[in-house]
Amino acid sequence: MSFKKLPNKLIFALILPLILASCGGDYTWGWHVIDPTKSNGLSNIEFLIGGFQSTLSISLVALSISISLGLLVSIPGISSNKYLKGMNVTYVTTIRSIPVLVMILWIYYGLPIVLDIELSIFTSGVLALAICDSPFQAEIFRAGIQSIDKGQHEAAESMGLKYYQKMRLIIFPQAIRRIIPPLGNQFVYMLKMSSLISVVGYSDLTRRATELVVTEYRPLEIYSFLILEYLALILVVTYIFHKIENRLKENEKIQNPGSSS
Repeated sequence: MSFKKLPNKLIFALILPLILASCGGDYTWGWHVIDPTKSNGLSNIEFLIGGFQSTLSISLVALSISISLGLLVSIPGISSNKYLKGMNVTYVTTIRSIPVLVMILWIYYGLPIVLDIELSIFTSGVLALAICDSPFQAEIFRAGIQSIDKGQHEAAESMGLKYYQKMRLIIFPQAIRRIIPPLGNQFVYMLKMSSLISVVGYSDLTRRATELVVTEYRPLEIYSFLILEYLALILVVTYIFHKIENRLKENEKIQNPGSSS
């Protein structure tokens, strides 16, 4: 493969260490803290990449909950009842106005006091991320469902299907093809926002990097490695969703040979 054919993000990841090494004036670089050829560097790398599982697990669980919650919130948004629509708009507008970090802090420190319960860091993080992401999921589902041609609704109703049958059998299967790309974007967003959970002690990629900085006193080198970790993770997730999207498009072409999409 020629260098020109490499993805721009991958090229950037490859040349980033060179860029960093050429700047900083009189700064004495300490790449030995993440040098895999040295025992201490290898140990540090193993410690840093150990946060991948925590980052992925909290993001996946939070995304699953936010998708379910978003789907429920989107239903009133496609209703013809103005009061139901009002409920949808109120929820979406209110939750989207709250910063993710503020929600994390409030749920972790405030919710246990309000409800007199105990919440783990993981549970608090999942709730905060899921709640903050749910309005975006609701808008994705609402837009995807409303993008389906009205003729599909009329055809389903002429077949005598009830509302939930129409949505489950006719409308939603078509809408999911249009929903997958923005869902992929939201998962990427979730992965990045999960780094904020580190402020309450969750041992993800960011928290581990911060802990290592405290012991090694090399913030620039360690946080540079952290950037590469997130970059690699996001590229893999983006690739997976891109393959899923292409597969859905291929299936749609097989099922509808006359379709131009």
